[in-house]
Amino acid sequence: MDRNEVMTKLREFICKDLLRNPGYDLAEDEALITGGMMDSFSLAQVGVFAEKAFNVYIPDTDLTVANMDTLGQMVDRIMKG
Repeated sequence: MDRNEVMTKLREFICKDLLRNPGYDLAEDEALITGGMMDSFSLAQVGVFAEKAFNVYIPDTDLTVANMDTLGQMVDRIMKG
């Protein structure tokens, strides 16, 4: 699994399913939760998506704003496995 592939799939999921704006140009360092684009419930959805799409389990203790506020942080956490 390569970082660019994870980023592309995760960006598509966030824009289409969570932001409901498939054409949105989400930057890697854009604040999603602290920027008001997503809520903390959306982090749980990201966790479920990561498990299904990448076979990576992210414990609830890691699904926090501090750890996963940006697309880049989410990708980094998924890459850790």
